Amino acid sequence: MNKKRKILIIGVGGIGSYLLPLLKQTGLYDINIADPDKVETKNLSYQNFEEADVGSHKVRALARYADKLTPYPILTDNQIKKFDLIICCADNLDVRRLVYRQGFQDDCKAKWLDLRAQGRNGAVISYLTDAKHSSMFLAGPNGSFSCQGESFNESSKTEAIHFTHVAIAGMGAQWIQRWFNKEEVFDKRIVNI
Repeated sequence: MNKKRKILIIGVGGIGSYLLPLLKQTGLYDINIADPDKVETKNLSYQNFEEADVGSHKVRALARYADKLTPYPILTDNQIKKFDLIICCADNLDVRRLVYRQGFQDDCKAKWLDLRAQGRNGAVISYLTDAKHSSMFLAGPNGSFSCQGESFNESSKTEAIHFTHVAIAGMGAQWIQRWFNKEEVFDKRIVNI
């Protein structure tokens, strides 16, 4: 068997909790996951967790899918340089800025893929995109945001759940497979479902 592909998934909430089992099922990846958050009751309706997981670190609740767990934040370039691919599923622009600092196209120190969703909108953005777009992709307030959109955290109504994050996880898994197989991949896709 070929050497497993070493990946880091930063953020295992809305998108990452669905991406992780898709990649693990292939048997092709040495998967490291990082997320300092704990599972909250509000996560159960749209993230890949169960009631018994509430109060646990997200990485521990998903341990069956990963090879290495990091229940603390990824804050430095040193923490991400040893991976074949970094996948950012974090709900936080500061983490994305760290990932984007790795560079773009041929000037990229560490290859990365940014998966994001908010409400009905989603995006798959890779290091292959032109750096001139980075300020647009990194615009917005600091802090965390829900992949369900701003109003969901206030209401938590399950009839208002969007599943764009699950679609983005599937698109991301396909991009990752194609990229590692050295097939043609897109630099970015913006979707509205």
